[in-house]
Amino acid sequence: MALRREPHVLVVGGSDSSGGAGIARDIETISALNLRTCLAVTTVTVQTHEAVMEIHNLQPGLVADQMRAALQANAVGAIKIGMLATEQIIVAVADVLRQNPQIPAVIDPVLVSSSGWPLLDTGAIGVLKHELIPLCRLVTPNLIELAVLAGSDLAIDEDGALQQGQKLLTAGLQALLIKGGHAAGCRSTDILLRADQEPIRFDAPRLAGSMRGTGCALASAIAAHLANGSLLEDGVRKSKLLVFEKLRKSIPRDLRQLSLAEAFLGSKLAASSSPPFGESLRQHAK
Repeated sequence: MALRREPHVLVVGGSDSSGGAGIARDIETISALNLRTCLAVTTVTVQTHEAVMEIHNLQPGLVADQMRAALQANAVGAIKIGMLATEQIIVAVADVLRQNPQIPAVIDPVLVSSSGWPLLDTGAIGVLKHELIPLCRLVTPNLIELAVLAGSDLAIDEDGALQQGQKLLTAGLQALLIKGGHAAGCRSTDILLRADQEPIRFDAPRLAGSMRGTGCALASAIAAHLANGSLLEDGVRKSKLLVFEKLRKSIPRDLRQLSLAEAFLGSKLAASSSPPFGESLRQHAK
C-alpha cells in the first residue's frame, strides 16, 4: 500500500468512552487544524464525564505494533502521546521513538483523570521520567504533574514551578510547557522552558468555565503545528489561542466578556507584570 503523503499526527493514548478526553479529543483537535490522524491505542476506559469505572490496558507489544504500522502507512510529521498506564507500555513507546528520532513527539504526562482516578501506575513514574520524556520534543505538565515528575511538593508560586522545571531540564528534558490552568488568580499563564533559553510566558484571562480534555487538546494542537513545520514557540502560541477560544465558546454567552484582543501574548518573563500563579503569589523576577 502506498504511503499517504499528507502530514499525519500519530496519536498514542487511551480511549474515553464519554468522548470528553483522550484520543477522541485528540482527533477532534487535530482535524480542526486540517491534519489527519493515525492511532495507537494504549488503553480502553469505561467512563462518563464524571467518573471512571473501568480501565483495560492493551499489551505493550500491541501498542508498539500499532505505532509501527501507522508510521509505515503514513507520512507522520509529529507524535502526540497521552495516557500510557503502565511501565511496560512506556518502555514499548520509548523503543519506537528511539527508532524514529526525526519525528518530534509531544507528551501530555497524564497521571490522574479529572475525577481523580489514577491513570498511571505509581511505579511507572520513574520510567516515564528517565526512559520516555527525554525523547520527546515537548512535555506539557500541569502544576500537579510537574511536582510529581520533579519529586517535589506542589509549587506555591512561579519561582517554585520554574525551579522544578529547571530541575527536569537538567535531568535531560528538551522543553517543558508548564500549564498554569490549575493555579489561582484571574490569569491563566503557561510557561515554555528550554535549556539555555529565556522562559516565555503565554498569558490568557482565566475563564469562568471548565471543560474536560483541555490538556489533550493543547498537546494535540502543538503536535499538529509541529507536523506542519511550525517552530515550537509559534506552535504553542497558536495552540493556546485555539484552546482558549474553544473554552470561551463553551461557556454561556452572557458570561463571555472577553475578546480575542484580550486573549494572550507570548512574552519574556521579565517583561510581564501580571502574577501568573495567582494574585496572592509573588511575581517571578529574573
